[in-house]
Order: sequence, then C-alpha cells, then structure tokens
Amino acid sequence: MRFRYAVEVRDSSWFQDLAYNFFRNNNICMVWSQLAGIRTPPILTTDFLHVRFIGDISIDEKDFGRIQKDRVAEMKKWARKLKRIAETEKDRVNLAIVAANNHYAGFGPGTANMFRKMVGLEEVTWKDKKIPLTEVGKLSSTDSKQTTLSDFLK
Repeated sequence: MRFRYAVEVRDSSWFQDLAYNFFRNNNICMVWSQLAGIRTPPILTTDFLHVRFIGDISIDEKDFGRIQKDRVAEMKKWARKLKRIAETEKDRVNLAIVAANNHYAGFGPGTANMFRKMVGLEEVTWKDKKIPLTEVGKLSSTDSKQTTLSDFLK
C-alpha cells in the first residue's frame, strides 16, 4: 500500500518557495485552505489537490444542519481555481479532495453540495431517501440508514 500525504499549514510564514519546494520534492500535498484570516495560495506541490473550507467557531453547534453564512463568493473563487487546474494540469493532477466543516457555513454536507454544483458535479443524495443534502439537517437520526462514509458516497 502506498500512502499519500497532505499537510495543512496555518501560518503565512510557510507561503514561500522554500516550503513549496520541500513539499514538491517530497511528493507531499500542501493543502489549500480557506480559513478566517488566512488563505493558502493555490500552489501545486503534487499530483493531487486537497482543499479545506474551514470556518471559525462563531456558528454554535446547536445551529448546525443548515447554511448559516453566505460563502458563495469565496467558494466560486476556489471553484474557478480548480476548474483552471483541471484544464491546464489535466495530465498532472488526477485527484481533488474538497472538504468543508460545519463551522464554515453552518452545514458541511450542504456546503459540499453547493461546491459540487459550482464545479459541474451533481449533488450527492442520501442513499435510501434520495434527499438532497441541503435537506439532511431537517431529518431525525432515525430517518437515515447511512452509517458509514462509504454509504454516504454510494
């Protein structure tokens, strides 16, 4: 089994050629992050991308389950960057992993679906219910039979 590594840095002192070259020379992905107060430059360091939409803790956990903050403009910028990479680096980049936490906009799965549409992918729906993820926060825990990540991805 061959492991791949992605490292997320949260200090702008890393955003320099010395770090990019280190990651590139060691085949490590420097994660692109959208975080309050810091935005990772979209520098390719390996043949795959990992993008993280990370929020702050201003959204209370009791409010998770629906979009709370409008992050569309930020996500559109990242979507354009990913589309550009897909067009210009299609022979070099073979995978993009994009993740969003609940603190980013209030509902990580809904954020992920909004981003999927921005890059031309279909929404993911719950396996048994065929409910768009934007509605999942309204379901009770007994409404869904999804128990693992692989169930979610089917």
